Amino acid sequence: MADNQAVEQQTLPPNPEKATLEGRNKYLGFWFFLGGETVLFGSLFGTYLGLRNGVLDGPGPSDLFHLNLVFIMTMILLTSSLTSVFAVINMKRGNYKGLLTWMWVTVALGVAFLGFEIYEFYDYVDKGLGFSTSAFGSAFYTLVGTHGAHVAFGVTWITILLIRYRKSGLTLTNAPKFYTAVLYWHFIDVVWVFIFTIVYLLGIGG
Repeated sequence: MADNQAVEQQTLPPNPEKATLEGRNKYLGFWFFLGGETVLFGSLFGTYLGLRNGVLDGPGPSDLFHLNLVFIMTMILLTSSLTSVFAVINMKRGNYKGLLTWMWVTVALGVAFLGFEIYEFYDYVDKGLGFSTSAFGSAFYTLVGTHGAHVAFGVTWITILLIRYRKSGLTLTNAPKFYTAVLYWHFIDVVWVFIFTIVYLLGIGG
């Protein structure tokens, strides 16, 4: 059985994620989905920029944000983007074990990021910034929390794929699914870069 899978993987085209009409349709359709997600986050960023100075009597960005913690979170998420690239490279080479390994590493880094974000939110609440404390608090938690929810969804999505196809080998059916999951992961990494710049760096800089 394993030999048959190996032969099947060797005969797959160089870009198995786009080798079939279904795969190409998934790829194209997913870009439309990401377009909608871009509009969503664009709206949240605009709202945050409009409300970030509305602190009332609560703490403001310069009172809360810790660049060291946010930098660690950023490095974790950017590293996870790199590991997902390694996963795609292995997929294109027909190395299914390498694909699975790097995707599991990506999941682990995503979980680590979420752990730091939960700690960050807990620390801010402990220092007096609740969701309804001020306009800044509501805008901050909505924007960053929405991104965190997307990271959690991405972790869940990739984990389900890894469990479902752990023994199937690389096929023209699962290759597009892994590929679109990686595209999604890159998208939430890019969103975080904007959050890091607009929310944290501008907040710390006043």
